[in-house]
Amino acid sequence: MSAQITLKWKKDSTFETELNGHPIIIDTSVENGGNDEGPRPKALMLVALAGCTGMDVAPLFRKMRVHFESLSIDVTAETSDGIPMVYTGFHVTYHVVANPADSAKIVKAVRLSQEKYCGVTLMMKKIAPVTWDIILNETPLNVDSTEK
Repeated sequence: MSAQITLKWKKDSTFETELNGHPIIIDTSVENGGNDEGPRPKALMLVALAGCTGMDVAPLFRKMRVHFESLSIDVTAETSDGIPMVYTGFHVTYHVVANPADSAKIVKAVRLSQEKYCGVTLMMKKIAPVTWDIILNETPLNVDSTEK
């Protein structure tokens, strides 16, 4: 199995592709010679990381019978100084509104995503450390996000 996309230049620093039948435009800021018509390519890596783990965690919650009102995922990346500016670390924060009695299941679901299921996380770990935490009902859970 393989994956392949085609990215087409439109103008200046604006490019377009189609993913799963959906158009995606990437660009850079006007200050950097672009037209600001789409997100920056590196930022899409963070979207991929959040999306991949979210698509693991939400179904795991349902499977584990965790009744949750909301789930949002923040991804922060540290960047290097200089050119090229690369990501040197990632931190994922899961914001969950759910019954506190389900906290162990929530931690288990996130840990399964981070350590076993999320292919994007596993790829990102090859380039930089990925840490994570969970905020349940606006209160941080005490979790160890280092790999076991």
